Amino acid sequence: MATVVARTLSAPSRSSSPPHLTLNTTPRGAAVPIPNKHIPTCSPGPAPSYTLQTPPSTPPSNDTAYQVSSITYPPHAHCRPLSEANEPPIYAITGEKLSAALEHLSSQPLPPPEQVFPWLHGLHAQNQTQLQFFISRRTGALRRVPRCIRSITVVKAGGDLSTSRVRGAISPDELLNCSTFHECDPKDGFSVRNFQIQTCKLAMVSDIVVYGDDRTHSSRTNKLASTISKAQRKWEAANGLPNGTFNTFVLTDTFAELESKHPELIAIDSCGNTTRPILDFCYWERYEMCTMSRASEISSNVFLGPTPDPMLDSISWEEEKYDLLVEASDIAHVPDSRSLTSIVTLLDSEDRKEPVVMEFPSSGSIMPPSWSHAEVDGLMETCKTLYALANPTEVNRKKRRKNEEEGTIELDEITPARKILIHCADGYTESSLLALTYYMYAEGVPAHEAWVQLHRDKGRNFFAYQQDALLLMQIQPRILSESPNWHGDIFHMEQPRWAEQLDGSLPSRILPYMYLGNLNHANNPELLRELGITRVLSVGESITWPEDVRKKLNWPSEKLMVVNGVQDNGVDPLWDEFERCLAFLAAGKAEGGATLVHCRVGVSRSATICIAEVMNTLGLSFPRAYCFVRARRLNVIIQPHLRFTYELLKWEEYQRIRRNLPLRREMEWASVAREIALMNKPYSR
Repeated sequence: MATVVARTLSAPSRSSSPPHLTLNTTPRGAAVPIPNKHIPTCSPGPAPSYTLQTPPSTPPSNDTAYQVSSITYPPHAHCRPLSEANEPPIYAITGEKLSAALEHLSSQPLPPPEQVFPWLHGLHAQNQTQLQFFISRRTGALRRVPRCIRSITVVKAGGDLSTSRVRGAISPDELLNCSTFHECDPKDGFSVRNFQIQTCKLAMVSDIVVYGDDRTHSSRTNKLASTISKAQRKWEAANGLPNGTFNTFVLTDTFAELESKHPELIAIDSCGNTTRPILDFCYWERYEMCTMSRASEISSNVFLGPTPDPMLDSISWEEEKYDLLVEASDIAHVPDSRSLTSIVTLLDSEDRKEPVVMEFPSSGSIMPPSWSHAEVDGLMETCKTLYALANPTEVNRKKRRKNEEEGTIELDEITPARKILIHCADGYTESSLLALTYYMYAEGVPAHEAWVQLHRDKGRNFFAYQQDALLLMQIQPRILSESPNWHGDIFHMEQPRWAEQLDGSLPSRILPYMYLGNLNHANNPELLRELGITRVLSVGESITWPEDVRKKLNWPSEKLMVVNGVQDNGVDPLWDEFERCLAFLAAGKAEGGATLVHCRVGVSRSATICIAEVMNTLGLSFPRAYCFVRARRLNVIIQPHLRFTYELLKWEEYQRIRRNLPLRREMEWASVAREIALMNKPYSR
């Protein structure tokens, strides 16, 4: 039986910030996975057949210093020793100097990718799989620490990052294993997506600033600083670096002083509130998801969208006043006639002041061929009830016409049209079965047309499971025969060939003129034409269209582009292809059509191109463009590997220079990688 209640979905009295997430997650700060999304497996392809052109780094000598510009190096030029008794030395740094140092760091160009990879991938001496793939016989040279990279890492004593957090700060256990740095490079397995090790790897090539909140005694902060300084000396000796190449600092300002004098340094204040514009990837992914799937009308008075969340969309919450909220849920049952009658009664109640709430089973829950007639009966009765509530005038008109034909007279009841929202958490997955069925019933169109029209004409991005497509194809005759707006012959309907290949998913619309998809999408050209896609950009994977389809569509060869020689292996660069790919996208946009960008799975190589285009067109920084694309790639998690991600940060630098803006990254590499690792952690197998 459906759940039918009248309850209030109240807006919060004040805006509050999302909980902060840390790598040492707690129940309060644990990342929550987006429903119905997963991280696909991406094959790296064959091992690179060519040899790396970069010669081995010159072995460091004792008198060689890093040449990277930094306000914190050499330390004695800018800061005083905290105490003459400290050995190794620890330096004092003020909030003003730290702010200047971080600002200076963000304005320095990142080293070229070829100078820091494959070192950033993680090359443990015992991991023969990783070593053989990347560096073959040149292990000794390329495992050395790159001499072109220097960063600043902020560590909070105590490790509680839920309050009083300086921008980019990490906890000690992300860096230290007792008195030494973690051996963070994986000892076994192969991966080009070791985002989780980047914080530790960058900390090793950083000047490290230690601070505590106003409840932490200075002795605890100083003790942690001493431990880190000693760990730096051990690490330098083990890697053949000069003593004092990297140093440890203690922040002398209290956190209260930082909040007062340097708010630009604060990520989370002493009360636990996230400041803006500090970027929390998890929050921004959900924000972009709600923006993308914001409720819109799919049929008269029936809307489709995400579950109302005044925290993310307070404007929509205030503007839209729904009478009935239909939530698609995994735990719901198909409603029976008694439940639906109760809904109508509640809606007609004069005392009702809030929306009526009901539940309906989510997409994928009615499984062909084992579905029961009762389930389909409930699905149809739900559609009929929603239609009658949303279109009372139309229903009464048809009812009056029928009465006239039968010679009976019945007075019409004046019933207002009800505003209905079909919703689920993400706004595009669990609700798809009910939304598609209702659209077929209300508009009188077959399943394949409903799929295209809901996406193309109604502007809805949605994902449905393959079993939903099979179910709707099977019960299509009944839906249309009972539809008030179907006027065709249910026994002589032709199904186009593209619909036979439909597995429920469509390519993801990232921008009005750019779609992101996989090789299966690309190999269904008739579907692409239905969606208004006129160009195909293949990144590392070639399409194989049947010859008869190719001739039938007469697809011009100049509207097909292939980027060859790029595998998902963490070695092949994409940077050199950005301009050519974006020019191809711009040509499609100018023609008024759309371009499908695809690789094999549609999450790494092609996603990288889409992120580059979003940065180029919308002027977004990499972190914001990443969240923008990730939220719009339905059902799967985009996974540009480490090198592609690094290249996109370099692309951000290039974009600012091209726009005559000062070079300034919104987030540093270690923080970007850390946020991505946090986002991916809930999906780890």
